Amino acid sequence: MKNIYKLDRPVYIISDASVVGQSEAEGPMGELFDFAIRGDDTFGCDTWEKAESELQRLALSEALAKGLLCDGEIDMILSGDLLNQCIGSAFGLSDFETPFIGLYGACSTAAEGLMLGSLISSAYSARVAAVTSSHNASAERQFRSPLEYGGQRPPTAQWTVTGSGSFILSANIADAQRCAKGDDICIAEILEVCPGRIVDAGINDANNMGAAMAPAAADTIERYFQDGGKMPSLILTGDLGYEGSEILKDILKNRNTDISDVHMDCGLMIYDRKKQDKHSGASGCGCSATVLSAGILKDIRSAQLEDVVFVGTGALMNTMSVQQGMTIPAIAHLVHIKGRAFPGEEKK
Repeated sequence: MKNIYKLDRPVYIISDASVVGQSEAEGPMGELFDFAIRGDDTFGCDTWEKAESELQRLALSEALAKGLLCDGEIDMILSGDLLNQCIGSAFGLSDFETPFIGLYGACSTAAEGLMLGSLISSAYSARVAAVTSSHNASAERQFRSPLEYGGQRPPTAQWTVTGSGSFILSANIADAQRCAKGDDICIAEILEVCPGRIVDAGINDANNMGAAMAPAAADTIERYFQDGGKMPSLILTGDLGYEGSEILKDILKNRNTDISDVHMDCGLMIYDRKKQDKHSGASGCGCSATVLSAGILKDIRSAQLEDVVFVGTGALMNTMSVQQGMTIPAIAHLVHIKGRAFPGEEKK
């Protein structure tokens, strides 16, 4: 069975953008996001779901602007969210006159979009936008209980991020050079991907998704190394939180793979767990997307990070499966991103 798919041609993340809400702006990464919309997280809309659509519209618009592009200059949009039938994406991106493909990978959607987008871009020289979002209020209403209910959250629970991340992919190095900032030392380049398998660990607690997703992350990482993948400078998971991160490291250590020195999790980076009382950390499609855009890609372009294996994790449940007490299957998709130095005088 083939695990790693090496791209025929490298694909570059030529631009990206992150938009977040109040709690995210107050966290450790607050100054790094492109937009932080403070207030009640409605963003001028009359429902939480419409607010989430607005997040996506803003994130893609900003990524296009940073990429010096208009929507007519991208060939395809891949997008998904946590809402039924991905309505956050469909309504938020309906004004962009671009072919649209809806995705559902739960919290792995950022990695799923980058994986599929890079394969398409590499094969067909297409410019592809990968977009995703989540909103704390819309997710809580759908998967657990409305905020007005005031339900108690156990220590293993994670806090759904209100945020959206957008990435523009191109196999044309001239696009990456044209969009580079003056202080960029490297280009962010996707070299290979490893699709995840569905793994069901038997967890049926919607307030312990880290435990449900950790075995899927371990499966993908293990298959990546078995197929010749090398240990990177950073393995970035998203989003296992505290509980899931510890389980992941324990599983891999028991299988003779120790990632303790190179592992970070997006769910532990976006909030201050002690000051903001976010229990086991963050989750949601917007978590890994905004952390990757606001933090990791900046570090790659500035040469502070060289080699990143990004493993997006998702809990493949819906409201009906939770209400019926079914277990929570999980998935983890892997994208290998590397910094490539601008050769000679090619940077424009």
